[in-house]
Amino acid sequence: MERISRPRFLHFDFWLFGATVLLIGIGILMIYSATACITGESLDWQSPVIRQMIYALAGIVGMILLTILDYHFYAPLRWLIWFGTIGLLAIVFVIGQITHGAQRWIDLRVFLLQPSEMSKLALILVTAKYMADHEAEMARWRHLGIAFFFALVPMGLVYFQPDLGTTIVIGATFGVMALAAGMRLRDVLIILALAVIFAWPLWLTLRPYQQDRILTFLDPGRDPLGSGYNVVQARIAIGSGQWWGSGFCGGPQSQLRFLRIRQTDFIFSVISEELGFFGALFVMALFVLIVFRLIRVANLARDTYGKLIAIGIAGVIFIQSFVNMGMNLGLMPVVGIPLPFVSSGGSSLLTLLTAEGIAQSILLRHRGLKLEGSGKRYT
Repeated sequence: MERISRPRFLHFDFWLFGATVLLIGIGILMIYSATACITGESLDWQSPVIRQMIYALAGIVGMILLTILDYHFYAPLRWLIWFGTIGLLAIVFVIGQITHGAQRWIDLRVFLLQPSEMSKLALILVTAKYMADHEAEMARWRHLGIAFFFALVPMGLVYFQPDLGTTIVIGATFGVMALAAGMRLRDVLIILALAVIFAWPLWLTLRPYQQDRILTFLDPGRDPLGSGYNVVQARIAIGSGQWWGSGFCGGPQSQLRFLRIRQTDFIFSVISEELGFFGALFVMALFVLIVFRLIRVANLARDTYGKLIAIGIAGVIFIQSFVNMGMNLGLMPVVGIPLPFVSSGGSSLLTLLTAEGIAQSILLRHRGLKLEGSGKRYT
């Protein structure tokens, strides 16, 4: 007698998908408030709102396609993915577009590609494969070092763009994956000690504006009209929102342009100002739900490779949202990290949606069809 499991599509995580779509919708509304509401201009194909909607639709289509595709497809392509990522990051230094003193984007005419955003997912796929192949040996420094090398080279290229925020996200995500793969707590303490030792040499390689941001974080009142201006205005915006906010398109800090970089790095301040404490809390709750649903995917994964991919994706979303909201609240240095699914930006949104598609693929394949008595499992 043959035991038939329920159709695969019923394993699709609609809670994860729903929370993601809600965040994207809130993001589009807040981008509208931070841009079109202020200028009064009509929406066209070049407006951030319309572009974000196009990115969202393209990303959801990509997510569905990657949900259908078996996630094991990426395993034999790990070298192509790794060298391709390094190539794209290297090309940025040659033909990359410079914006706000950073060279991070490749102009494709219709789309500004940011390879550092794509590198997050690429490195998750590459390091997850190596860690899964050496699962029983990840407590040894040799294999831990080799796995870290796969992340270190792209991290170095991203760091010198310069993009300190993405460098931190990649490094922290690798740490989360290494812990899940079996790295010992003793090794974590050794790595933290080494980080403290090399902190000063790394400090000397930072750009002056990056040093100013860190010093301003340590002493918020040192330059309120210069390096500390954005953080001061963000905190004023968050505080003025009180419990229920000032209403859609009604935030004085954002609508009067006191708050800069509103639709990207500081969009959480716009949310807090216009939707208030409860609106901001709702956004935080959506992120918590997404992270927990991704952890559920990791727990249900049928192999270590799928588990580590899901853990890596959850790590990126958690770390990035935590740092972004911390920047807005003055609890973290300003390092230029967008709020996942919410901030304006095509590369970030497309990368995260395709990453969720891979997570859904892992979930859809966590069970196979097992023929009773045969001991075989089919996918």
